[in-house]
Amino acid sequence: MDVIAEIAAILHPMPAPGSVQPEEAFSDACEAVDARRKKTIAELEAAWDAVDAEPLLHALTDARIRKEQAEEEIRCLLAYGREFTRPRPYTLESLAAAAGMSISGVRTAYDQDQVAVVTHSIGRPSCKWRITDPSDPPDDALARA
Repeated sequence: MDVIAEIAAILHPMPAPGSVQPEEAFSDACEAVDARRKKTIAELEAAWDAVDAEPLLHALTDARIRKEQAEEEIRCLLAYGREFTRPRPYTLESLAAAAGMSISGVRTAYDQDQVAVVTHSIGRPSCKWRITDPSDPPDDALARA
């Protein structure tokens, strides 16, 4: 196996037998992975040919970009959960559990940039009022801790 094919195999691992439900879908899942591998191989080869991009470094750069995009998506979803939901915001605790973050991490994860993105995306402004959830400590509670 060449380097590009090995990178594609790392990025798109085959499912283990018994991991796909229903079991009749296992061969379809393998075919889908194989198709993604072939697409990745073609993309890596094209990048190497076009700009002499080293395949591993190119794959790492793409993974980093996807990670940054996922992190921004999480920040926007947290902003939505805290600033846009009605009749009250999601609790910091529930959002922290879902996002794999601490409560203080959720509190500081997003800013007005993400609020603006959500406003633009959903076509309405954030709630100007906030009902304090009893499980949310006041903003100054963390500063005293």
